[in-house]
Amino acid sequence: MRTDNSLLTIAHLSQYADLVTGIGGFIIPLVLWLTQKDSVLGMDEHGRSILNFRISLFIYVLICIPLILALGLGILGLIILGIVSMILPAVNAVRASNGEMPDYPFTIKIL
Repeated sequence: MRTDNSLLTIAHLSQYADLVTGIGGFIIPLVLWLTQKDSVLGMDEHGRSILNFRISLFIYVLICIPLILALGLGILGLIILGIVSMILPAVNAVRASNGEMPDYPFTIKIL
């Protein structure tokens, strides 16, 4: 196994591919995790946390959609999720570049 903090950083930053492609922010980290988890030290933990975060965001968005009808609470939830989805990948990319483990709060542990 090799240490490659730059690849871990790229894995976190690749979540921003959603801004261009719509689903690339899930596909790119998934491909990086599946292909590099056995050869890069820490990729398994980082990849799992990224994918759990992305799946959790999707679940939270699905919950917010019907809540739009309940006094507009869903709109507030979607705004908060949008802000969180923009800030946390950058924060965790910095952590990865420093050799630290990622921390995505309120993430459902699926993988």
